[in-house]
Amino acid sequence: MGVWHNIFAVTARELRIWKHRPIYLIGSIGVIAFCAIFFLTFFTDGLPSDLPIGIVDNDRSSLSRNFIQQLDATQIGKTVMYDDFEQARLAMQSGKITSICVIPEHMYADVSANRRPVFTYYLNSMYFVGGALAYKDILTMINLTNGAVQRQVLRAKGVNEREIMGRIRPIDVDTHQIGNVYTNYGYYLTNIILPAVLELVIIIVLIYSLGAEMKYEVSPELMRTAGGSILDAITGKLVLYTTLFTILGILIVTLLYHWMHFPIAGSIWYMIMAIFLMVLASEAIAIFIIGCLPVPRLALSIGALYSVLGFSLSGFTLPIEAMPAWIQGWSAAFPIRHYYLFYVQEVIFGAGFAGWWQEVVHLLLFVLLPLPILGRLKGAYVNLNFPKN
Repeated sequence: MGVWHNIFAVTARELRIWKHRPIYLIGSIGVIAFCAIFFLTFFTDGLPSDLPIGIVDNDRSSLSRNFIQQLDATQIGKTVMYDDFEQARLAMQSGKITSICVIPEHMYADVSANRRPVFTYYLNSMYFVGGALAYKDILTMINLTNGAVQRQVLRAKGVNEREIMGRIRPIDVDTHQIGNVYTNYGYYLTNIILPAVLELVIIIVLIYSLGAEMKYEVSPELMRTAGGSILDAITGKLVLYTTLFTILGILIVTLLYHWMHFPIAGSIWYMIMAIFLMVLASEAIAIFIIGCLPVPRLALSIGALYSVLGFSLSGFTLPIEAMPAWIQGWSAAFPIRHYYLFYVQEVIFGAGFAGWWQEVVHLLLFVLLPLPILGRLKGAYVNLNFPKN
């Protein structure tokens, strides 16, 4: 029998398995659909808003009231008034507010007399994003309030507007937030979280599929269907899985950059190519793991651990350059890391081939991983001489 006949026979056999075990489709399509709906709705506003900020106003002047009103008018902050610090502290400890800002007594008089009043604020850094945003909001309003008072004082002294601005803000900062001008957390996180979830699903589902052949002791039947060729057996299985995961990858890219209109400086077609290469690399990792350790339970555990580490070592939450040197090298062992670098060059900078060709080479190198262990996997399939659980 020819090679193509063997491959088509294995593919037909795998379709029958899918029909009787829908867990393969539920574990792939279901998980991706759930994660896409969850993250895209969770970050629908782009940035957290109306974070409760406790205010203790010990000055009760027109300036302090104006400061509170301006802070409450921002998108991020929502002020909650307390009579004393003790009440505000209890509220923050119970999780009702994210931060406390204490306005000192005689603030207005001190500012007018250039005596530098001291604002005190407390942040709950256990809520990292909320605490950081509240800190930024409070600090911005304090600086603006200070500038407004100085401007009034200098105007009263007859200083012209140009000199006033030179004294208040001698250095003007021109900020360009490349690729995410709205500081949208959805743009920042979802672009990589969904492909990373896809990588996890590919590795787990494919390891389970390959391991189930041994677990249920049907791998000899698979080998007979493939004419005794482990290469034909793996290829026949991958025809379906590659098609399924590629479609899911294309849907993710289309959902993000076409339907949801996420900003992209380059071409969506290049991102489709990138996610296809990541699918192939992730499948190669799955085959490599089950081939090195053909014990379904242990292989699944290692695959899950490997996939979860990819979230951290991709570099989209914490830059790889900020990690210890011995960890930086390990990041190259994860396909999602190379997809992320491809994404940076194409989506953020629109660099084209010159920016991401190295990542294409790296992803293609993963495809070679299963070759040294195919003989070991064939022995496990034929002899069933490894634990089945």
